[in-house]
Amino acid sequence: MGAGAQAAQHAIKKTCDAYTTLKANLQAGRYGKPGSKRHTRASGKPVTFRPKAAQPYGDRMLSWQHEARTVSILTTAGRMKNLAFTGQAEQLEVLAQRRQGESDLLHHGGKWYLIATCEMPEAALNTHPVAFLGVDLGIVNIAATSDGERHCGRRINRKRENDRKLRRRLQQKQTKSAKRRARKYARKEARRNKDINHKISKRIAAEAWGYLPRP
Repeated sequence: MGAGAQAAQHAIKKTCDAYTTLKANLQAGRYGKPGSKRHTRASGKPVTFRPKAAQPYGDRMLSWQHEARTVSILTTAGRMKNLAFTGQAEQLEVLAQRRQGESDLLHHGGKWYLIATCEMPEAALNTHPVAFLGVDLGIVNIAATSDGERHCGRRINRKRENDRKLRRRLQQKQTKSAKRRARKYARKEARRNKDINHKISKRIAAEAWGYLPRP
């Protein structure tokens, strides 16, 4: 494929990590019991990567020129130099001072992103909580706090069951349009659940804020 030694090593490492994750998920039962359709499909199907998935780059493959705000990156077509990058002022300052290890190149929504790892020092805690708030996660109740507050999951479960019935009917039709609609509803359900979980987590965080002492 025309890749250098460093690119080949990263490709091998990425593949090994993917299979390690798959093995751990299989052993943890996240694909069902051995012999089930889902488990058999997951264990028998080779791992594939999306063409535009994030790609890791080490310092030998990607170099940063912070003053010029450009990068030099190694590709299968050769090294590309003087590629401009940008970000918020505070982000660029942290990037120049704290970047460590590999960076990931990601193509999403027609744009290219560089995701860099920055090592930040741990901030000293100057306050001590006056109490603690425990959170128990579940299905009937998405979250229940130790002070008796319950965040019910009836809405999610009700909508999830309706979406499951709809997807089952669409999948039985075995047509391209039905499969397309099934995927559309699956994405819609995921967005709705993410929104509900986000709102619940914000309410719990606001509740926990009351346990911190005020100056």
